[in-house]
Amino acid sequence: MTSAAPGPARPWAMLAELTHACPLQCPYCSNPLELTRRSRELTTEQWTDVMRQAGEFGVVHTHLSGGEPLLRPDLEQIVTAADTAGIYTQLVTSGTALDEARLSALAGAGLRSVQLSVQHADPRASDRIAGRASFAAKERAAALVRDRGLPLGLNVVLHRENLDAIDAIVELGVSWGVDRIELANTQFYGWGLLNRSALMPTRDQLARARDAVEGWRERLSPGSGGPGRPELVWVVPDYFDGVAKPCMGGWGAVSLTVAPDGTVLPCPAAAGLPDLDPPTVRDRPLAWIWDHSPAFTRYRGTDWMAEPCRSCSRRDEDFGGCRCQAYALTGDATRTDPACALSPDHGLVRAPADEGDAAGASQAPPYVYRRPGAHRSADRRTPV
Repeated sequence: MTSAAPGPARPWAMLAELTHACPLQCPYCSNPLELTRRSRELTTEQWTDVMRQAGEFGVVHTHLSGGEPLLRPDLEQIVTAADTAGIYTQLVTSGTALDEARLSALAGAGLRSVQLSVQHADPRASDRIAGRASFAAKERAAALVRDRGLPLGLNVVLHRENLDAIDAIVELGVSWGVDRIELANTQFYGWGLLNRSALMPTRDQLARARDAVEGWRERLSPGSGGPGRPELVWVVPDYFDGVAKPCMGGWGAVSLTVAPDGTVLPCPAAAGLPDLDPPTVRDRPLAWIWDHSPAFTRYRGTDWMAEPCRSCSRRDEDFGGCRCQAYALTGDATRTDPACALSPDHGLVRAPADEGDAAGASQAPPYVYRRPGAHRSADRRTPV
C-alpha cells in the first residue's frame, strides 16, 4: 500500500493587511490602486478566526499591516487572537496614531514588536513624501516604543528623493535607538509602478547608497568595536542588478497574505493578476486555500515554467522571478521576470533605469499621491 504524496510545506509567515485606510499618501505604496473600502473589511470575529486557523496551520509570525492597522479600533482584540494562537505579532505602522495608552493596550494584548515607517531623515522631506505632516508623530512613536522596551525596527523605502540621505537615515535610526533598519529599494507595484518615473533613481545614486550601507555595517560591527546595532538590511533593487529575486521565497512556499476583505494571496501584489480568482476566508479555510486553490498552486514550484526559465540552472533558486512584475511589465504572468538579464523582456526594466540615469538631477515628475481615485485622474493626464 502506497502512502499519499505529501502536500506543500506549511507557511510560517502571514501578512495580515487589516485595512487599506491610511493617514499617509506615500507614492511608493504597494497597495493596489483600487483600495478596499472600510465597509468590506473583515470583522473582528472573522480576523479572530483567521488567527486561530493560521496558528493551527503552522503560522508562527504575522505582520499586522495595512494601510494603517492602528485605524482598526479592534486591533487589540486581533493581537490577542494572534497571541492566543501562538503567533508572534509585529505591528507595521506609520506611527501617527500611536500614543502611550494605545501602545500599553497593544503590549498588554500580546504585541511583540513594532516596525515604524519613515520616509526621510529630514522632517520636511519626510512629510512631503508622505503627503502630510507626520515626522514629528513618528519621532514620538519611536520614543514610546523604545521606552516600552519592545523591539523597534525602522523601514525606509528608498528612491530617487532619499537615496542620497543614507548616512542621515542611519544616524536617525541610531539616535532613535532602533534595533533594525530595513533599507528597502522601491519595488514597482501598485502606486509605486504608477509613480515609477518620479521614483526611479540613478545607478550612481544606488552605488553611493550601497557603499554608505557597507561603511555603516563596518562601523556598527562588534568586530570593529561598534555597538552591533542597529542591524542594517539592504533590499537590492532588481531593476538594476540583472538578477531576478524569488517571489516571497517561491510562490506559495513560505508566506501568505490576507487582504482587508479576506482575499488570500501568495503575496500582496498578486491582487493585480488577472484570472487568478483568489479565494477568500469567508468561503474557504486557510488550509484548503494553501493546499488546493489554483491561486496558490498555479505558479508553485517549477513545472509551470516556459523557456528560458525551464532549462535555467537558477530555476530552483529564483523560480522565474516575480509573477506580479512579469505581468505588470509584459501583460503575461507566465513570462520570465524582466528583471532577469536572461529574459527576452529585460529591456523593459533597462529602459526606465536608463531614463533615470539620463534624467540625472533634473526635476522629477510630480507624485501621484496614494488616495482613492487619484490614479484615474493621473491616467487621464499622462501615462507612467
